[in-house]
Amino acid sequence: MSTENATKTTIKGGEFLIKESHAAEIFIPEEWTEEQLMIADTCTNFLAQHVNPNLVRIDEQEEGLMDDLMTKAGELGLLGISVPEEYGGFGKDFKTSMLVTERLGAGHSFSVAFAAHTGIGTLPILYYGNEEQKSKYIPKLASGEWKGAYCLTEPSAGSDANSGKTKAKLTEDGKHYLLNGQKMWITNAGFADVFTVFAKIDDDANLSAFIVEKGFEGLSLNAEEHKMGIKGSSTRQVFFNDCKVPVENLLSERQNGFKIAVNILNLGRIKLGGGTIGASKEVISQTVKYANEREQFGRPISKYGAIRYKIAEQAIKTFASESAIYRASQSMEEATDTLIAGGMDPIKAKLKGTEQFAIEAAIIKVHGSETLDYVVDEGVQVYGGMGYSAEAPMDRAYRDSRINRIFEGTNEINRMLTVDMMLKRAMKGELDLMGPAQQVANELVSIPDFGGTDDTLFAKEKKYIANFKKAILMAAGGAVQKLMMNLAKEQEVLMNLADMLIELYVSESLQLRVEKLVSMKGEDACKEYIDIMRVYINDAAENIFKSGKEALNAFAEGDERRMMMMGLKRFTKTEDLNTTEARRNIAAKIIAANKYCY
Repeated sequence: MSTENATKTTIKGGEFLIKESHAAEIFIPEEWTEEQLMIADTCTNFLAQHVNPNLVRIDEQEEGLMDDLMTKAGELGLLGISVPEEYGGFGKDFKTSMLVTERLGAGHSFSVAFAAHTGIGTLPILYYGNEEQKSKYIPKLASGEWKGAYCLTEPSAGSDANSGKTKAKLTEDGKHYLLNGQKMWITNAGFADVFTVFAKIDDDANLSAFIVEKGFEGLSLNAEEHKMGIKGSSTRQVFFNDCKVPVENLLSERQNGFKIAVNILNLGRIKLGGGTIGASKEVISQTVKYANEREQFGRPISKYGAIRYKIAEQAIKTFASESAIYRASQSMEEATDTLIAGGMDPIKAKLKGTEQFAIEAAIIKVHGSETLDYVVDEGVQVYGGMGYSAEAPMDRAYRDSRINRIFEGTNEINRMLTVDMMLKRAMKGELDLMGPAQQVANELVSIPDFGGTDDTLFAKEKKYIANFKKAILMAAGGAVQKLMMNLAKEQEVLMNLADMLIELYVSESLQLRVEKLVSMKGEDACKEYIDIMRVYINDAAENIFKSGKEALNAFAEGDERRMMMMGLKRFTKTEDLNTTEARRNIAAKIIAANKYCY
C-alpha cells in the first residue's frame, strides 16, 4: 500500500489537528463531472424560472405557492437526489446532494423549505425507519407528493433539546400513543403532510421519535409566525392534544429520539454550510454587477480601492468556506464507503460516516453562516442607499442570512461542541491529542529549529498551518491541564479554542485545494487562487493569535503564561505580505467577469 493511500484510510474526524493531509486526497469543486454539473444547472434554472420571478409573492406567503414550488422541484427529481433508487430517488452520492443544496441555497425562503424537507423532513425516516415505514413514506417524500417537517424545538427546549416536555402515553388497548404538548419554530409546518415528532414516553429520561401524519386526530397548527427574514418560509407552532399515533409509527427504538436528533443535526449543519455558499456566490455577483453599473465622480465605483477590498474579501471568505465544505463532504463519503466495504448496512454506514465528521460539520456550519453574514453586510454597503431599499436585492439577502447563525444549533453551541467533541474523543482514546500536545510542550522549552529554507510554492503556507496546529495543541493542552473539569464552564475559553480550530481547518482546506488546482492547471493559471490562499492564511494567523492570547490570559499565569505567549507568537508568525495588491488582483478578476468567478 502506498503512503498516500495509507494516509487516506487513517485520517478520521478531528484528526486534521494532529495529522497532515495531502492535496491529492481531497475533493475540490473543480472536479465535478459533467453529470453533476448538469444537475447543478437544473437547480440554477429552477431558481431562475420558478423562484426568482416570484420572490415577493413567496415572501407574502401566497396560499399554496411554496407547496406548489416544492411539488415542481419534486417532479424534477430535486427532492430525491440522495434517496436510494428503490424508494423512488436518484441514489446520488453525498457530494452531489451537497452541490444541489449549494445551488438552491441562492433561493432565499425556498432554499429553507427545500433544505428542511430533504434533510430533517426526510432523513430521520430514511435512516431510522423500518422497511414498512420507509416503503410507505419515502417514495412520496422523494417525489414531492408529500412534504416533510421536523418537530423538536419547544418553548422551553431549544439548545437543550432533551428537556422537551411533549409526552407520549400508550393507550390501554396498546394500539396508539397519545401525544400531548407543543412544538415551535417548525419549518414547513403550514403545508407539511408528515411530521417527525420528538416526545418522551411516560417518564423516560430520553426522547423518542414518532412519524405523525397531518390528518391524525389531535394535531393542530397555530398561525404563521412573522419573522425578520425568510418570510416566505412556513413557520408555525404545532400542537398535540391527545394526538393519536399508531404504535407502528414509533420511529426506531424507544428513547432513541435524542440520538436521531443529534445525528440528523450533523447532516443539517454541513448542508446549511453548503446552502450559505450558494447564497454568498449569488450576492457577490449582484454586488459586483451593481458596482460596475453605479458611477460616482465620473467612474464606476468598482474602480475604487475601498469597493475592491470589499469584493475581494467577500470572495476570499466564500472560496475558503467552499474549500472546507467539499473537503469534509468527501471525508464523510469515504468514511461511509469504507464502512459499507466492511459489511455495514449502507444506511447505518451513512449515519456512522457522518457522525465521525461531526466536528468538521460544526466548523462548517459556523464558518459558512458567518461568511454569508459578512457577504450580505458588505453587499448592502456597496449598494449604499439602494442597499437599504426594499426595491433592491440586498434587503432580502441581508434579512434572510441572519437565521443561519441560529439554525441547526446556534453558532455558540456549535463552537463549544467542536471543542467538546475533540476532547471527548481524546479521552476515549479515539484521538491522540496528548502525545502531540506533549511534543509541543517540549518544543516550548527547547531552542527553536529554524531548519533549512524550502522555496517550493506552498512551503511557507504548509509551515504556517503546521504551526497553527501547535498553537492550538499548546493552548488546548494548557487549558485542559489548568482547568480540568471546570473547562466546560469556561465558555469564553472554549469559544477561543473553537475559533482557532475553525481557522485551522478552513486554512488547511484552502491550501490543499489551491495546491491541487495548481497541479491540475499550472501556477500561471492559478495566480488569483494563490492570492486568495495567502491573504486568508495571513489573516487566519492574526485571528489565531488573538484567540490564543485571550485564552491564555484567561487561565495561565506568571512564567507559564510568558512561555506560552512566546510560543503563541512563534506559532502564528508569518512573513510580510502585500495583501492590498493581492486583494486588488482577486477583485479585478471578478469585476472583469461581472460575477463571482472562482
